[in-house]
Amino acid sequence: MGKSIDVKKFLLHNLVLLGIVVLCVVTAIVEPLFLTQNNFTNILRQFGPLSFVALGMTYVIIGGFLDLSVVGIISLVGVVTLSLIDPLGQVGALLCGLLLGTFLGFLNGVILVGFGARIQAEVLFITYGMSSIFGAIALIYTNSETEHMSRLSNPYTIFTWIGKGKVGPLAVSMILFVISLVAVEWFYRKTLWGRQIALMGGNKIAATLCGYNMKRTMVLVYTICGLFAGMGSIVLISRVTTASPVAGAGYETDAIMSVVVGGTALAGGTGSGIRTVLGVLLIILLSNCMNMLGVSTYLQTIMKGLVLVIAIWLDNRKEQQIH
Repeated sequence: MGKSIDVKKFLLHNLVLLGIVVLCVVTAIVEPLFLTQNNFTNILRQFGPLSFVALGMTYVIIGGFLDLSVVGIISLVGVVTLSLIDPLGQVGALLCGLLLGTFLGFLNGVILVGFGARIQAEVLFITYGMSSIFGAIALIYTNSETEHMSRLSNPYTIFTWIGKGKVGPLAVSMILFVISLVAVEWFYRKTLWGRQIALMGGNKIAATLCGYNMKRTMVLVYTICGLFAGMGSIVLISRVTTASPVAGAGYETDAIMSVVVGGTALAGGTGSGIRTVLGVLLIILLSNCMNMLGVSTYLQTIMKGLVLVIAIWLDNRKEQQIH
C-alpha cells in the first residue's frame, strides 16, 4: 500500500517528465523525421526566447503574482535594440536593450507597489495595462512596421552569433541561458533577498511580521522578470533577424504555462527555475510535434489551453494534498 502511494506521489510530481517521454516516443513512431538533427536544432532554437521569458516569470509566480506585461516588454525591447545598432553599435544596442527590459520590469514593480496591489487579480489587470502601453509605444516607435537587420549599415555579427552561433554542439543561446539559470537559482536559494521571494509567495502577512520588506521584494521580482524578458527579446531578434512591434504576442501564456507545467505552485511559495526548463521543453515539444503531424493552428491553441487547464488542476490537487 505504501509503495503504491509513493508511486502516485512520484507520478503526480513528475508528470512533466512522463509527458516529455510519451510525446517523444509517440511522435517518433508516427513521424520518423522527428528524430533528425535538423528537427532537434529547430527545437533548440525555439527553446531560446521562451526559456528566458519563462525563467523570469518563475520568480514572479513563486512570489505569488503574475506578469502579463512581458508581451509589451519583448516587443519594445526588440524594436529599440535593433534600431540602436546603427547609431550605438552592437555592444551599445545590446546593453541598452538589457537596461530597457530591466527598467520596464522595475517600473512595473514600482507601479504595483504604488497602487497597493496585493492580490493576483489586481496585478493581472495592471500588468495587462502596462503591456498595452509598452506595445503601443513599440507600434508608435516603428510606425507599425517590422525592422530588418539586413537593412542596417553597421554589422550585426554579435546578434547573429547569439541567434545562430554554436560552441561545439551547443547553441550559444543555450549556453547563455544555462549561465543565467545557474546565476538566478543561486541568488534565489543562497541569498536573503532570494529567500524572501518564496516567503512573500507563501505567506505575505507572516513575512511582513518577520520584518521583511515585501514592497522591495515585489519590485525585485518584477525587475528580474523584465531583465529576462529583455534577454528573451534579444535572443528572438537575433534568431529571426527582424524586430516586430507585436513580436511578444503569446509569450505570456506560454511562459505561465511552462512555469505551472514545470511544477511551480501557481499560488506561490514554492518552485524552481530548473523545473521550469522541463515545462518549456514540454511546451516546445508539443508545438513541434503538432506542427510535424500537420495539426492546424486552431487545434494547437485548443491543445495548449487543455494543457494549461490540466496543469492548474494538478497544481490544485498537490496543494490539497499538502494541506
